[in-house]
Amino acid sequence: MDLPLNFVRKIGNDYFQAIFWFILLSTTLFMLMLIVGLFLFGEWAAFLEILKNPEFHFAVTFTLWTSVLATLLSALTAVPCGYILSRCNFPGKIIMDTLLDVPIVLPPLVSGVALLIFFGPLFGESLARWGLDIVFSTRGVVVAQWFIAAPFAIKTFKQAFDSIDIRLEKVARTLGYTPCRVFIKVTLPLAKHGLLGGITMTWARALGEFGATAMLAGVTRLKTETLSVAIFLNMSIGDTQFALVTAIIMLMTALFLLILFKFFTGAEVRL
Repeated sequence: MDLPLNFVRKIGNDYFQAIFWFILLSTTLFMLMLIVGLFLFGEWAAFLEILKNPEFHFAVTFTLWTSVLATLLSALTAVPCGYILSRCNFPGKIIMDTLLDVPIVLPPLVSGVALLIFFGPLFGESLARWGLDIVFSTRGVVVAQWFIAAPFAIKTFKQAFDSIDIRLEKVARTLGYTPCRVFIKVTLPLAKHGLLGGITMTWARALGEFGATAMLAGVTRLKTETLSVAIFLNMSIGDTQFALVTAIIMLMTALFLLILFKFFTGAEVRL
């Protein structure tokens, strides 16, 4: 006896959704186990002691101000770049857009090597005459963070500008607004949530940067020691508790920033 066609289709759809649900739940469970594993492995008594450690205080403070500065520089770079790429068509646009994406697809270590050559053998001496030493310095940390984070800001800012109905800008122009005033009074307010979401993700990327920073600024304790560098240095000498506490702090910060990103961009967040 042949099964009804609708029944066969229903069974097929059920299996299809069941497989997808299994993959989703398995992946989510794996991510959750990774996070829980960090908390279970640590010793909470050591956790409190490490929070009082001067090296930890330096790494937190240093990471915060360098990443914030790099994020601000990325935003200043991304606003004009994202706007032009969103609103204008010109010869070579695809090539330019591709070049701006290079730091996203390159391994951070390769980006660090490129930065090291640029600010070292190529232009290092010229910059040093102006008192702008980049290699193995605090400036190098900010430059590396900016180089890695700025493309993310450009991409998200471009998407924010793309989401605006261009007719609203044209209406403002017919009312006598200059292009600058249209951008400030119309474009920026309409793109506000997308821009804030982009800044959040840019900061998260700068906050966790390690590879390019290590190549350009070095991994010097209490000099160029970001939180990522602190994890590397202490794991290399066997101080797993210090590295673990630092990793947990960075994990919680990343989760917080991701929630902010979803909030700013209007994505649905259910806790």
